[in-house]
Amino acid sequence: MDYSAANTTVWSAVITFGIIGTVVLLSNILRLKISIVKKSLFPTAVIAGFLLLAVKELGWIDLDINMLSIITFHSVAIGFIAITLRLPKESARTGALLGFKTGATALATYMIQIIVGMGIAFILAATVRPDFFTPSGILLALGFGQGPGQANNIGASYEALGFAGGQSFGLALAAMGYVIAFVVGVLRLHAIKRKRADEGKPFRDEEPVGVDFFQDDEEAPVSESIDRLSIQVALVMFVYLLSYLFIKALLWGIGLISPGGAASLSGTIWGFNFIAGVLLAALVRIFIRWLRNKGLMRHQYQNNYLLSRISGCAFDFMIVAGIAAIDLRDLSGLWMPFLLMSAVGGLVTYFFLDHICKHVYKEYSEEAFLTMFGTWTGTISSGMILLREIDPEFQTPAANNIIIGSSYGIVLGIPLLLIISGAPGNPLMWYLVAVGYFAVLTVIIFLGVGPKGDARRAARAEKREAKRATRG
Repeated sequence: MDYSAANTTVWSAVITFGIIGTVVLLSNILRLKISIVKKSLFPTAVIAGFLLLAVKELGWIDLDINMLSIITFHSVAIGFIAITLRLPKESARTGALLGFKTGATALATYMIQIIVGMGIAFILAATVRPDFFTPSGILLALGFGQGPGQANNIGASYEALGFAGGQSFGLALAAMGYVIAFVVGVLRLHAIKRKRADEGKPFRDEEPVGVDFFQDDEEAPVSESIDRLSIQVALVMFVYLLSYLFIKALLWGIGLISPGGAASLSGTIWGFNFIAGVLLAALVRIFIRWLRNKGLMRHQYQNNYLLSRISGCAFDFMIVAGIAAIDLRDLSGLWMPFLLMSAVGGLVTYFFLDHICKHVYKEYSEEAFLTMFGTWTGTISSGMILLREIDPEFQTPAANNIIIGSSYGIVLGIPLLLIISGAPGNPLMWYLVAVGYFAVLTVIIFLGVGPKGDARRAARAEKREAKRATRG
């Protein structure tokens, strides 16, 4: 085999990862050394993504755009699988109701973003852009709510259906989502800091990090013959392989019933491969726990700290590659819908989540807002970065709510999949479906919220405490 530079198949991935790594290191230096960049609180990956995009657009470097899209696609699934394999803390297991409401909030946010995006698209199609691809408004929800991974995948599938520049349009919305997440998030952080200073409260509470943060008592000893990080990577890739086989089997089964249906759903299902990854990761985690409960497995092999590092690394590469993969030339003629959707979508998302957090998550409304707004305009990593600024040790349930909510969101998200796949065929009908589903989700979110609901929850909490005291 030819291992020389002439064989681009051998070296393309290495060169692309090398360029990304170089830009990440340079961006980290800029964030540490330049005061204005540091105060902006923009994460290194976002800075690196925009820096690489600028270098590419100026023609200073030749990037493999296909490889960037591949990295973006796979990083989404790997990151979410690693998060799902983590063992939930005891406090996370007790937040099922709020986790369900958080899952409903996630889908309601997607629905309102779809309503805004497609609403703008309908207006443009009825006025200045009669040929405009109206389902493109769905990419606002995918770009803001799911990040560059899904914006890239579904944008590409819409491009195949006739939406010229669809992939870059989706990626550009995702990139703008990061900007909105951190600009608005930083402004909100400064407002919280001033408010808490006026009230004589600390901006954030910090606790020292102990050894148990990195390792649990029941984990396999470091002296085992395989590196602990290798075990985590092996678990993640094992689950990813299972998700690949599961999707192939699913499409094969659909094809037996309806070959045309399998062909039409294939792009959407593969585009959401991370959902299969999350479901299977949850099943693998349950199976491992069953093995340990039966005494068939002695040690705990998942390491939450290392799995968090794997997901963080995957999301960082996803962000850099996703932003750098944008082709600004493809946005020619799309600047008006792009700017309108970004501005209106950002405003509506802000006020919607602000209202929900003040009423549903009263005890930690600011932490909940920063986590949700960062997650549903950027990615879960954006939300966690903003949350860490005021809750560095995740003492509030805000972080747990997002993780638990993502599990419920898988089931609640089935209508979203139908809207994404069905809208190109009948945009108006599926737009009305989004409006109706948003109304249903809003009722679910606010069900039991208010003085009576608070009193009932307090009474139940007192009963639980009484039972624990009795057992003690």
